[in-house]
Amino acid sequence: MKRRASLPLIAAGAAVVIGASWVLADRLEDTLFIPLDHPAIQYATREPNDAVARLAARLDNKQAKLDFAPNGLGYLPALLKELNVPIDSQVLVFSKTSIQANHISPRSPRAIYFNDEVSVGYVREGDVLEFSALDPRQGVKLYTMDVDQDEKPSIARRDECLQCHQGPVTLAVPGLLISSVHPSTPGSEGHGNAFMTDHRTKFAERWGGWYATGTHGSEQFHLGNNPNLTDPIHPGPGLRQGTQNVTNLGERFDAKAYLAPTSDIAALMVLEHQVRMTNLLIRIGWDTRVAAQDGKLETERKQLDAEIEEMVAYMLFGDEDQLKEPVAGVSTFSKTFSQRGPRDKQGRSLRDFDLKTRLFRYPLSYMIYSAAFDALPDVVHERAYRLLYDILTGKDQRKDIGDHSLAHLTPQDKTAILEILSATKSNLPAYWAAPTGAQGGAQK
Repeated sequence: MKRRASLPLIAAGAAVVIGASWVLADRLEDTLFIPLDHPAIQYATREPNDAVARLAARLDNKQAKLDFAPNGLGYLPALLKELNVPIDSQVLVFSKTSIQANHISPRSPRAIYFNDEVSVGYVREGDVLEFSALDPRQGVKLYTMDVDQDEKPSIARRDECLQCHQGPVTLAVPGLLISSVHPSTPGSEGHGNAFMTDHRTKFAERWGGWYATGTHGSEQFHLGNNPNLTDPIHPGPGLRQGTQNVTNLGERFDAKAYLAPTSDIAALMVLEHQVRMTNLLIRIGWDTRVAAQDGKLETERKQLDAEIEEMVAYMLFGDEDQLKEPVAGVSTFSKTFSQRGPRDKQGRSLRDFDLKTRLFRYPLSYMIYSAAFDALPDVVHERAYRLLYDILTGKDQRKDIGDHSLAHLTPQDKTAILEILSATKSNLPAYWAAPTGAQGGAQK
């Protein structure tokens, strides 16, 4: 179960937004910080290995050139192309929770574009473009680029953004943040009401301070599209009229000034899942490397096993809030996101959406294919793969792992996931030999 706790508001750094108070879980959010200069980590001094750092090096060496677009977009289109970040991933946030908060409002929302490893933040008439990038070992790195046209544009690392991007809500490691501003209630004093969200969060509590485009049935589904939720410290009242099943943002602001006219519901749901999944991968990798460096792998085995179980439960979409009616976005995101994943010979992919009762048709996180998962220490792989295999084959028949329910997994779900993963994931242990009917090339 989750419990609520409040933290003071601090300005957000790059790519993804934070708020004024947070939902904290009972486990990793309550653990101690890992020193950034620990010999196993060396966050500030070790050479980064992420997509933005590689692009920065190519720009410095004149091996890459960025075109400068008109109409205020500047380097944004060229950067998205270089980083392989799709335009249809665009989501729009108007709560004032960024280092460029003075430029953000419901009439001028901040745009965020993302793929599995990178997010790019764009603010109209802002001073910088914002980046977060996932280094497989080092975790999230933060960068900015000046928006002004320059003969030699450069990307600067911004470790000072860790004042917001490393805290309890990021599992105490450099990570990502996403939150929902909640409306004020009668008798409240307006001290701030914003909460971290992920796939476990009730939909009725999501997306306050965000635009959300798409259809979702007749019920009051979410908090999006409410211009009263701009200030996370002093949020306005709730608003029902005109906030649900929104498919056109043109009357709310100048949507033509952005690369896309949408803030897709499916993209928001994927981003929420991915943020916590990213933070879990970083935290567990760091904890294990530190324990190994300090000669404490055996003495800390119980704690590490508990963390791995929490990660596996999240990967299997434990405690996912279920959809009561089908959801449909209005951009091409639902199609293009699904096309990116490896498929078995039956045409199945972990990126296939359901969007009728849950987010994905086959509930195992696509982040299992990520470089960050592959870079986890061997002892983590050994435990995580064994636990996954035992759950999917029925050897482990628990309905709960720790506080996390797996009751949503049907026998058909487990068989499909096992077959898809056996056919598409490289470097699986030998006991993951492909079951009958699951044939296909492993991801290279």
